[in-house]
Amino acid sequence: MSEVYADRRVRLRDRCAAAGSTAALVSRPANVRYLAGGSPPGSVLLLGPGEDALLCPVAPGGDPADGRLDEELRLTVLPAGAAIGDPAVAAVDVARRAGADSLAVEEHHLTVARHRAMGSVAPRLRLADLAGAVEQLRIVKDEDEIACLRIAAEIADQALGELLESILVGRTERHLALELERRLVDHGADGAAFTTSVGTGPNSGRGGHRPSDRRVEEGDFLSVCLGANYRGYRSEIGRTFVIGTTPADWQIELYDLVFAAQRAGREALAPGAEYRDVDRAARQILAGAGHGEALSPRTGHGVGLEIDEDPQLAPSAMGKLDACVPVTVEPGVHLPGRGGVRIDDTLVVRQEADGGPELLTITTKELLAL
Repeated sequence: MSEVYADRRVRLRDRCAAAGSTAALVSRPANVRYLAGGSPPGSVLLLGPGEDALLCPVAPGGDPADGRLDEELRLTVLPAGAAIGDPAVAAVDVARRAGADSLAVEEHHLTVARHRAMGSVAPRLRLADLAGAVEQLRIVKDEDEIACLRIAAEIADQALGELLESILVGRTERHLALELERRLVDHGADGAAFTTSVGTGPNSGRGGHRPSDRRVEEGDFLSVCLGANYRGYRSEIGRTFVIGTTPADWQIELYDLVFAAQRAGREALAPGAEYRDVDRAARQILAGAGHGEALSPRTGHGVGLEIDEDPQLAPSAMGKLDACVPVTVEPGVHLPGRGGVRIDDTLVVRQEADGGPELLTITTKELLAL
């Protein structure tokens, strides 16, 4: 993998050089991991002007959740009691001594105080904004990254499938969420990709619902959204079910509507498709049925080393999809006081010649009565 990380660093260095910076400092953890293979707590990555180096406040502890560092990368651990204890500030000093005249930094990740401290160490070194250069490199995934996402999705499918085989009536949302997160780890995840959401009855279908002590009752909608973190890569799946009885007519009607919207969004995924057109494909079905004002501000988003990455599939989003971009498609409708439906998949954009969008989360989307 060393050559993969080295190639990523070369691409970033070329971007910086084209913008007039002779060195770059990466501090956002997901970006450090993308370029270095791992991101020990507090570490930063300095690219050029000489040798690339990872600076850490303490020696890496070997936690698998932090990733596996590129062995070809120089590792610098700041000595205890060092005059410059912040790795980012120390990296600026290293860049100054190596002869850099400009340094691109991730201003969107730095506090004002930290940026000021970095400038004070080398007042003659021009600090430029790296902006979202690394995030842009991360949008298109290589096949090794997609393989990790595929395994993360498989783990989430397994955890959800096992839960559906258990007795649910009488159990609390909080209990079910904790059980799902335990099952993720049991099946090989490093942990949950995000806080697991379980909503029952009037809580179902609410985006980002935090599990409560409400108990599952017969006839409830039960909506679940979870994901696995596998080697840093994160999946997302959301499903809605009915508990213990034949679904009511209104539940079937609402479910079919959201399912149609989700299918339209999935079918719109193709290289060259506008982000906003994917959103529109799903949104117009729900809005046409009278739910436009209550819809989420977006239909989906990218996934990878973070659960919420670019691209954003939203009405005002600018840009076009590329092949090998993993995204979620997750429309939903919530009826206050009654509940609702969310259906959420993780997919990878593929060329039509390669079979079209690759569905990673395969748990059935049939409206099951559990």
